Amino acid sequence: MTAAVPERGDVPEHGGISDAERRKSPKRSMSAAVLTLEAITLGLTTPVLISIADVDGWLATLVGVGLALLCVLTAGMLRAEWAYGLGWLIQVAAIGLGFLIPMMFFLGAVFAALWWGAVFLGVKIERERAAAFAAFDAEQGRASDDS
Repeated sequence: MTAAVPERGDVPEHGGISDAERRKSPKRSMSAAVLTLEAITLGLTTPVLISIADVDGWLATLVGVGLALLCVLTAGMLRAEWAYGLGWLIQVAAIGLGFLIPMMFFLGAVFAALWWGAVFLGVKIERERAAAFAAFDAEQGRASDDS
């Protein structure tokens, strides 16, 4: 068996690294993961609000499921920079649920810390990736100039 030789149009630009790979956002993917897991937690606050906090069923559903849905929708909108601000508001709301369910002070703080890590470490990773890609491109440019 012989391997197929890629034609010129099949080879990704930038020395074998595709543009799609370069556009991947660690900040967005980590933040979306945090919001998705938080959606599960916030959705599960609904029965706790009803049974332990003695909140009316419709209000508990509105708060628990509403926040969970907001998490999922925000995770999908993270391509827009303003969605990160909405993510911070979700973190405040999750901690605020601690006034009804005291354990949410702790869980809200945990998710706020995870959110902070996803956003700020994601930015750092993106900055370092951009520098690494720039160095790689410069090296590839020099290598092809030397040929």
